[in-house]
Amino acid sequence: MSCFPPDRRPGWLPVAVVFGGLLTLPAQAHHVVDITTLQPTAINGLISGLAHPVLGPDHLLFLLALSLVGVRGPTRWMLLLLVAGLAGSGAGLLLPGLPGAELLVAGTLALVAGVLLGWLPNALLLPAMALHGYVLSEAVLGWTTMPLFSYFTGLLISQGLLLLLALGLMRPLAARINSGGRRWLALALMGVSIALGLATELG
Repeated sequence: MSCFPPDRRPGWLPVAVVFGGLLTLPAQAHHVVDITTLQPTAINGLISGLAHPVLGPDHLLFLLALSLVGVRGPTRWMLLLLVAGLAGSGAGLLLPGLPGAELLVAGTLALVAGVLLGWLPNALLLPAMALHGYVLSEAVLGWTTMPLFSYFTGLLISQGLLLLLALGLMRPLAARINSGGRRWLALALMGVSIALGLATELG
């Protein structure tokens, strides 16, 4: 069952504008700007952690798309999602090399679309967030303790701010979307998911 209130007059235009702008980002498999060559220092670790969720279209769209789901209790959900993301990053450091991880990340947008339409439970967003965290750990494999600590600190700050934006500021706008608007946005997310998946396979 969807978490959205009963249908209202169309109020999805502001959200559509935000996501429309993001959909113009190149459908690359990972990052628009390559910051994976940074040397493993404390300051570079912080910069890398702050930048990774913002520069990767797949990660950025996923974090902002969460606002469309309309989950209740934004503070509790934000904390759960952040913990899941960091746990996924830890798993990526311990057990790297999950086959098809990038392709699965692209599929998380389709998962959000399924939750948006009420086909899938909200709880699936947690393992999806963990998967994003897993992929975000690839850039720092082999780094020493201090740069890793700085990286995860930056990652926590960056994702926390993005989730505050998504679950706090954008959710009131998302709550005004009627059923027709939700269907169109879900279709758009599925389309982007397919495009990112193809870019991953071809890249």
